[in-house]
Amino acid sequence: MVRESKSEHRGRGARYILVSMITVFVMGFASPRSVHAEYGDIILNQRSGKEGMAPVVFPHWFHRIRFRCKVCHADLGFPFKLRGADINMLKIIDGEYCGACHNGKIAWSVQNCGMCHSGKAGEKTHIVGSVFQNLLVPPAGGEPVRAKAK
Repeated sequence: MVRESKSEHRGRGARYILVSMITVFVMGFASPRSVHAEYGDIILNQRSGKEGMAPVVFPHWFHRIRFRCKVCHADLGFPFKLRGADINMLKIIDGEYCGACHNGKIAWSVQNCGMCHSGKAGEKTHIVGSVFQNLLVPPAGGEPVRAKAK
């Protein structure tokens, strides 16, 4: 039986690690995915503009740092889909969706309209500044990439 030298053994291990890292990286981009908002902002304007309010800017990144996905997407009923929830202020005031936390005890209350309704008038529902999107299409001139809503 022929034994390999220590340098040959280390070289084989290093190649294995390199090939594994490249495979994971490539598979991460090759798998089919929809638009990701893992640390971007989500502009919500399904109803706001029609009601004479500025669109909502939802800082997904801020919430994701503090909570696991299941808190909002399972426990509070937000679907994993842009424009998937039928959110309105009456539901929020009744403690549904955002109102579960934005009740004046856990987070600011709905009386602070400008805290959420801070988007540009007429802006459509879409995702802004996703880390995943910026890796695929780096921002030009420092401006965040704005994803087109489906």
